[in-house]
Amino acid sequence: MKKIVAFLLLFTFGLSSCEKDDICDPTTPTTPRLVISFFDNADASLPRKVTNLKVVGKDKDGNDLAEGIVFNETSTTDTKYYANGTSISIPLKTNENTTTYSFIYNAASTDPTLINKDVIRFDYTHQDLYVSRACGYKTTFTLNPFVADPVSQPFIYSPGVDGPWIRVINVEKYNIESENETHIKIYF
Repeated sequence: MKKIVAFLLLFTFGLSSCEKDDICDPTTPTTPRLVISFFDNADASLPRKVTNLKVVGKDKDGNDLAEGIVFNETSTTDTKYYANGTSISIPLKTNENTTTYSFIYNAASTDPTLINKDVIRFDYTHQDLYVSRACGYKTTFTLNPFVADPVSQPFIYSPGVDGPWIRVINVEKYNIESENETHIKIYF
């Protein structure tokens, strides 16, 4: 009987020292990306598909970084950098208050006159929120509101030297807290 009681006590102490698995559930919301949807400039109600859009981040000096955002993870060629659809999601920097991207339309063309690059700088504030011990922190963003001063807009748009392909940019949601909604609409 003493052996059984001792075994049960030992077993109970052994179980009490086990730690919970610290695995972040894949369905847990993490830092959201900025969702941009594209629409036809002639008919604002019609979504419009971008063709071979390459989005490349810029460094602090305004130089394009070497590679673009990967939109097609299964590709092993340069096509992994090309978006073909009516919507894209791009990350914002979590350690700064601005992120600048070059949006290169028709980037895969062999005819350089068909390639068009516009630059957008997004200005925002960010807040780190504790999610859990397993998941850590996530960052949410708030685009700066429009004011009379154009420098204080949530974005600064610079058409390329080849002329603009982006005609209008509308902010739909200033608070970027999830990827389940469109934050910015671009008309071209």
